[in-house]
Amino acid sequence: MPLRPCDAPLSIAGGVRESAAATPGAVAVVDGDRRLTYRGLDDRSNRLANVLLGTGLRPGDRVAVLLGNRMEFPEIACGIAKAGLVMVPMSPRSTPGEAAFVLDHSGSRALILDGALAPAVAAVAPETALSIGGGDLGLSYEDTLTEASGADPRVPTGGHDPFCVAYTSGTTGRPKGVVISHRSRALTFRASAREWGLGAGRRTVAVAPMYHGAGFAFGYAPVFTGGTVAMLRSWDPGELLATVARERAQSIFLIPTHAHSLRALGEPALRRHDLSSLDTIYFNAAALPGPLKEWVLDSFPGVGVHELYGSTEAGIVANCRPADARRKIGSVGRPWLMTDVRVVGDAGGPAGPGERGELFSRSPYLMSGYLDDPEATAACVTGDGYLTSGDVVVRDEEGYIYIVDRKKDMIISGGVNIAPREVEEVIAAFPGVAEAAVVGLPDERWGERVAAFVVTLPGVPVDPDALEAHCRARLAGPKLPRRMEFVPSLPRNAAGKILKRELRSLGRPSGPAGLPSRPQSFTK
Repeated sequence: MPLRPCDAPLSIAGGVRESAAATPGAVAVVDGDRRLTYRGLDDRSNRLANVLLGTGLRPGDRVAVLLGNRMEFPEIACGIAKAGLVMVPMSPRSTPGEAAFVLDHSGSRALILDGALAPAVAAVAPETALSIGGGDLGLSYEDTLTEASGADPRVPTGGHDPFCVAYTSGTTGRPKGVVISHRSRALTFRASAREWGLGAGRRTVAVAPMYHGAGFAFGYAPVFTGGTVAMLRSWDPGELLATVARERAQSIFLIPTHAHSLRALGEPALRRHDLSSLDTIYFNAAALPGPLKEWVLDSFPGVGVHELYGSTEAGIVANCRPADARRKIGSVGRPWLMTDVRVVGDAGGPAGPGERGELFSRSPYLMSGYLDDPEATAACVTGDGYLTSGDVVVRDEEGYIYIVDRKKDMIISGGVNIAPREVEEVIAAFPGVAEAAVVGLPDERWGERVAAFVVTLPGVPVDPDALEAHCRARLAGPKLPRRMEFVPSLPRNAAGKILKRELRSLGRPSGPAGLPSRPQSFTK
């Protein structure tokens, strides 16, 4: 009788189970002075799964998690998966209104939280709540685990079953619940192991917040593949360097904001720490400006720098690998492992090399859809399974992808389409400029006018007139910023993405409210 192929179930708990059997004494998670082995991670996640099931929750029910980066995060994700439940990660910075929306929209029937964050959810928390570190909301997380069974419940989970509902950052409106399957993330972890050498003996640091899609993917992948992850409780560039040195970390995932902070420390601060263990840095979440990328390459010699492109909905789409880091500055590389891309021009046909088009991708990492929103799902997915996140790109003759801009961020001034990314790159290349964000503001004559918000390097003065001359030499008239504001920082969400809607609302002649500025008007 011939053997029949089967679709083996994939679960984000699988890697923990495997490592607990193969290397039970290996350290899985580090959080300051606390260390958790794979034996402990497996046991504690089993206990949590049994606690949740004991409250009457059934497979498919949703469990909200309101927690920062700390040792309990991986065991909570794993325990929820072992129970066949669905995790709903929430931002620790949620306001009561934001928290209420996520809890209500997701229909979460239980909540696991850091007790210090209880005020954000006290009025809307579900009946079942487990609190870490004390507090008056719900039961004690540690006490319930101590009393629970340590046997793995082994609730059957299919690869296409949801592992989480991740809410988008809401940069353009109400957040959407992105449904992500076990298969999507398990394959992301396996591919990450191949790409970045994750596995037994490899050490990394969870820098980005783990409630966010990318932060979770790169913070949990080391655990799924048998390595060690050290938790960075909150962003502190000096503490990151100290953690890398202390834990002998080999890889870290950063966003461009982190690189800005590291550069602001100065070269002496970098050299005070032994970073010789570090061999890989990968960037994601926002565009890495060319000058900043050059600084990273120069300041971390011998370290492989990857620049990734992706989204919560699509997962990782493309990667510019170390061999191309300098040769293809500004590019996010080629399609990632097991990923097909399609670039569609304005007329609906394929865009050729050098031509702008909307990027679509198809891979096993794609979301399953938006929770309870079939219209929004249908609006971004084609009939043959390609998904777009609304980015406009150009591919060169070698197939390398360059993100031109967000489709919805395109500025139309006097009938001319202007890509903010192009203007931002020109401004960021000026000496003394750390970063810039460009938006379109209403204009009675031109429809929209280009406005730029500029952050300078600490202690480095920038002459507005010289910056204007720099822009005039590199940008056509319609692309020149007609207003420029020097600001101390750009508004960002917790994932590091610039909130351009806030810049548009704050872009009035007196400058952003609450932000000291030096306005400088440019004319066409």
